[in-house]
Amino acid sequence: MSQDLFGICPYVTAQQVLRGKWSIVVLHQLEDGPVRFNELQRRLPDMTHATLAKQLRSLEGYGVVVRTEYPQVPPKVEYALSPLGQEFRPVLAQFEAWGQRCIEHLKESGETKRP
Repeated sequence: MSQDLFGICPYVTAQQVLRGKWSIVVLHQLEDGPVRFNELQRRLPDMTHATLAKQLRSLEGYGVVVRTEYPQVPPKVEYALSPLGQEFRPVLAQFEAWGQRCIEHLKESGETKRP
């Protein structure tokens, strides 16, 4: 399938919106409410500052995340799920359940390393 199906095919559209190694993990971190950038970075220590900023900008651009800047010193910026992002919460719950089943399967089969 090609990129010209973006906005037409739901699978291509979802894949484009959720592109990036960290998109689902970032959305999970925002499930419980607004989080400041530095707090997100503390929660995701393997993610660089630039990668987190890029991922948040992308998700914000697609309307899944909202960025709120507060007029104060020092500056305060929070990220949260938008209404569209809130609709993704049941999907995140399914990812968690499916991921847990995969973990159990890997343990049972003796697979502990990624291919």
